[in-house]
Amino acid sequence: MNKKLIALAIAGATFAPAAMAQSANPVTLYGRIWVMANSVKADGGANPVSQRINVEDESSYIGFKGTEDLGGGLKAFFQLESAAPPDAGGGTFGSRNSGVGLIGGFGTVLLGKWDSPFKLSAIFVDPAAQNTIANQLSVINTGNFNRRENNTIHYWTPEFKGFSARFMYGANEAKTATANPSNQSYYIDYANGPFRINYANEKHKDQRGSTVTAGVTERGQNIAGTFVIGPVKVGLLAQKFTSTGRTDRDAYEASVTFTSGKNVFFGTFGQNKDGAAPGAPQPESKLIGVGYNYNFSKRSTVMLRYGGVKNNAASNATLSGTNLPTFAVDNDPQGFGLGMRHTF
Repeated sequence: MNKKLIALAIAGATFAPAAMAQSANPVTLYGRIWVMANSVKADGGANPVSQRINVEDESSYIGFKGTEDLGGGLKAFFQLESAAPPDAGGGTFGSRNSGVGLIGGFGTVLLGKWDSPFKLSAIFVDPAAQNTIANQLSVINTGNFNRRENNTIHYWTPEFKGFSARFMYGANEAKTATANPSNQSYYIDYANGPFRINYANEKHKDQRGSTVTAGVTERGQNIAGTFVIGPVKVGLLAQKFTSTGRTDRDAYEASVTFTSGKNVFFGTFGQNKDGAAPGAPQPESKLIGVGYNYNFSKRSTVMLRYGGVKNNAASNATLSGTNLPTFAVDNDPQGFGLGMRHTF
C-alpha cells in the first residue's frame, strides 16, 4: 500500500508542472464544418455540362493554437490548421494557415504557411467569404493570386490609429539554373468605425500562375473597401493584373449585405476581362451571386445560394464553390445551393 502511495506521489510531482504550464498557456482546439448540396449545370458553348447534384465541402477545417507569455510584453505563438472535408474525408495535416512566431510591441513575425496579404485584401469584401457558389473567386484573383503560400516569412505591424500593414516573402525554394521564382506581397489597411479600405500589391517572379516559368513576371494590385450604415454593408473592389506576354487583366466586384436579426441577405456582381496574349481573342466573364443566411446562433448557420457566370467565346471561367468538370469556352455555369455551417 505504501509503495502505491509513493508511486502516486512521484507521478504527481512529475506531471504537475506540465499541467500547470498547460493551464497558464492553454492550447485551443477550434474548427469549422461547412457543407453545401448544390444543383449545378453549364449551358452554352459547344460542350454544355448537364445538370447534376454535388455535395461540396466549403473549406472545413480543424486547428490547434496557443500562446506562451515570455515576459516583457513578448509572446510566442503557434497555429496548426488542417483541412477536414466531411463530404469525402481526407485532408492534409497543416495544409491551412500554420506557423510559429513572436508577438510584441513591434508587431508580429511569423514563419510558415499562411494567407497572403493580397488574398486577405479581397476576401473581406465578399459576403460569401470566398466559399459557396456565389463567391467572388469566379471572376477575381485570377492567375493564382489568391494564395495560401508555402514557405513564407511574414511581418504584421501593430495597429496605429486605424492603420496597419502586412508584408510577406515567399522563399525561392524552387530555384533552378534558369529560374529564381519568388513571391512578394503586402497590404496597407485603414479601418475606422463603419469604414475600411485596403490596398494590396503582389509580385510573382519567374512564374506564370503556379508554374515556374523563367523570364515571366506577374503583378497584381487590389484596392477594396467596405462601408456600413445601419443594417446595410456595401463593398467595392477593383483589381489589375500584369503579366509578361499578356494584356492587362482587370477585375471588379460590388456587393451589398442586409442584416435583420438572425437573417442575412446579400447580392454580388463581378466582372473580369482581357489577360490573353496580344492579338488573341480576349476573355470576359461576369458573375451574379445571391445569398441568404439564417443564423440560429453565432456558431450555427443554414444558407441558400444562387450563382451564375456568363462567359464570352474566349473565356471558360468556372463557378467557384462547385466541383463541376473543366468547362469549354463560352459555357455559362449556374446553380443553386443549400447547406449548413457550424463552428467550434
